[in-house]
Amino acid sequence: MNSTTVRNLLVRGMLAGLGAGVLALLVAYFLGEPNVDSAIALEEAHAHAHEHGAEAVSRTLQSTAGLATGVLAYGVAFGGIAALAFCFALGRVGRFSPRATALLLAGCALLTVYVVPFLKYPANPPAVGDPDTIGKRTGLYFLMMLLGVLLAIAATLLGKRLVPRLGTWWATVAAVAAFAVVTGLAYAFLPVVNEVPRDFPATLLWKYRLSALAIQTVLWGGFGLLFGELAQRLLAPRPAAATPGRAVPATN
Repeated sequence: MNSTTVRNLLVRGMLAGLGAGVLALLVAYFLGEPNVDSAIALEEAHAHAHEHGAEAVSRTLQSTAGLATGVLAYGVAFGGIAALAFCFALGRVGRFSPRATALLLAGCALLTVYVVPFLKYPANPPAVGDPDTIGKRTGLYFLMMLLGVLLAIAATLLGKRLVPRLGTWWATVAAVAAFAVVTGLAYAFLPVVNEVPRDFPATLLWKYRLSALAIQTVLWGGFGLLFGELAQRLLAPRPAAATPGRAVPATN
């Protein structure tokens, strides 16, 4: 794949990330923000004994311009990274079309970048968590994310090495099983973080985490569909259709 094609795919990946970010922003605003507001209201209701200074950034600005900036920037950045990963993966993970490869890559990204760390260290609303441990919790989350990516790469390489002996189907099963087992071991050995107060509403916590998962699912699903279509048109364009009414030259 030449540099011009890589550049074109990078641009398309960032555009697809922007489009997917818009879809994720709508989900975040209409599904996620009400849960954030409820959590903040609960936190304020339990903080009568503490004095609070004026907010540096208003809640209205956080839930509109701040939210849009964060989600769209995230979408563009990860769209570009995913496009570069697509350039490497195309043709190396199987005989898939560009569209199918993009969808497969988006699904793997959702699994490794979000679902794997999410299952060990799920997202918490503002009222949950000790401020003194935020550095530790952030470090553990990114460590789990890195492990997810590395284990996915290792599982892919393992599957390719097993194909000649086991065939595609059983090689894939073995690679997925190995990924699940090693991920489970990482879950078992990494520290547990449980800072949810006992009086925090379980329903609100569940809704918040479900909305966080929905945002990421829409983001990566939207990216896979948008980028897959753009990559397909670039790398495998449809042949030009014959113009109706044009006479076909006769041959002798």
